[in-house]
Amino acid sequence: MKHVMQVLEKHEIQPYEIALVHWENEELNYSKTEGQSKLHRGEIRLNSELDLEDAILEKFAFSNALCLSVKLAIWEASLDKFVESIQSIPEALKAGKKVKLSHEEVMQKMGELFALRHHINLSSDFLITPDFYWDRENLEELYDKTCRFLSITRRVKVMNEKLQHCMALTDLMRNHLTEKRTLRLEWMIVILITIEVMFELGRVFF
Repeated sequence: MKHVMQVLEKHEIQPYEIALVHWENEELNYSKTEGQSKLHRGEIRLNSELDLEDAILEKFAFSNALCLSVKLAIWEASLDKFVESIQSIPEALKAGKKVKLSHEEVMQKMGELFALRHHINLSSDFLITPDFYWDRENLEELYDKTCRFLSITRRVKVMNEKLQHCMALTDLMRNHLTEKRTLRLEWMIVILITIEVMFELGRVFF
């Protein structure tokens, strides 16, 4: 496996952190048996009587679902890391303390959330079955059953709920900082007008 990883590293595009890649993994036992391939009680049972091409396709269906689960696990870890970075904000707001985040930092965090939501909901196969399986019903069944076993749909739902909460919090912070900036500008305008009035009064009376 280590040798395979070293070979694949040469072809990486926007790789994840090395520690995260080694930490997040999915393992299912498998065995070869007679009869139809299936996932039974967490064990992959492969039909030993298939020809090479069909056997490869069935292995692909199982590994496709496993790959999806690992990818989701990596994004779950990214979201957990993000949640940890903002967990002090609600407590600070509750206590009436000043939140030490600039407008630029809040916008950066909103960008992180939008990017994560885009990956999960728009640029992945979490919400729909890939087109590859549309005319391969037996492979689609293997893929779907493995996805259900790995709770992919439920995990995506939980992630979207967490994302929604994080978006609400960062949106609140953005509005708060925008209001503070607007109020500061209004006070600057008032002060400038006051100074101008004082100069005019000085010219009139002195």
